[in-house]
Amino acid sequence: VQKALEQKEGIGFNAASLEWQDLAKEGILDPAKVVRSALQNAASIGGMILTTEVSITDLPKKEKEAGMPDMGGMGGMM
Repeated sequence: VQKALEQKEGIGFNAASLEWQDLAKEGILDPAKVVRSALQNAASIGGMILTTEVSITDLPKKEKEAGMPDMGGMGGMM
């Protein structure tokens, strides 16, 4: 993120070539509808989290240690 903040305006990371480039010159543009939809969804989720009074989650279960393995050659008689 810090590297992106240090770039000049219009410069972004091209994941296809793994280089920092002027995205507009390279023809890498996001459709306005996609950007708008992403911003609306992010704002909706953020608003929902900010207005939530209670959140219920499950506590992580403590894993029991594995028991002793059966003795070889016994055929699993248990």
